[in-house]
Amino acid sequence: MLRDGVTESLRRVEDRIADACARCGRDPAEILIVAITKGHPVSTLVAALEAGLRRIGENRVGEAAEKFAAAAEPLERHGAVRHMVGHLQRNKARLAVDEFDWIQSVDSLRLAEELSRRIRDRPGRMPVLIEVNAGEEEQKHGFSPDKAIEEACRVAELPGLVVRGLMTMAPFTTDEAVVRKAFRRASALFEDLVELGEHAGLIPDTLSMGMSGDFELAIEEGSTMVRLGTVLFGSSGKG
Repeated sequence: MLRDGVTESLRRVEDRIADACARCGRDPAEILIVAITKGHPVSTLVAALEAGLRRIGENRVGEAAEKFAAAAEPLERHGAVRHMVGHLQRNKARLAVDEFDWIQSVDSLRLAEELSRRIRDRPGRMPVLIEVNAGEEEQKHGFSPDKAIEEACRVAELPGLVVRGLMTMAPFTTDEAVVRKAFRRASALFEDLVELGEHAGLIPDTLSMGMSGDFELAIEEGSTMVRLGTVLFGSSGKG
């Protein structure tokens, strides 16, 4: 069964997380997994839920809406939390607010303002993460590291949103030193955010960094949340 394969993959991932935590003196319980089902069929999403993965990540709003509708019953039954992890255009903000519980990829103040405007009729505050371009790559979305904390505070002032922390993606390179440098920079910024303390619009408890190819490095550098797809489900065969 598909669920059995995902369960076995998850067990191997959990072993790798435990090993990474052992190397840096951390508790594996600190690390949350978001299962990235982008490009995979609804059956994979359901198998992830049945295997015990409760945080589901998608990076395209339209694809997510179709899959979430098809899997509405198991998503509700398993208490799933739906994370938007990809670049979000402002004209998709309304649909994203309807479909997701978290937005991990707030990469501009204008996007945050649009989310705030769209969420005002919804009870409570939507958790968001501030995306940081920790590697300062021209092709990447996200706030520059020297502006990230200032902009996080501005987002935290917007109605309907609560900033839960930061998100970043590693530079596109096989050079471990370069990847670690970017992760360390994001981790240091996260510590700065934590030092600001909690208030209504700021509860800094999440540093989302690390994907299938680099999640162990991310954990060693301070990540609290990893976004995993290929290592759990294999290649989707889609971009």
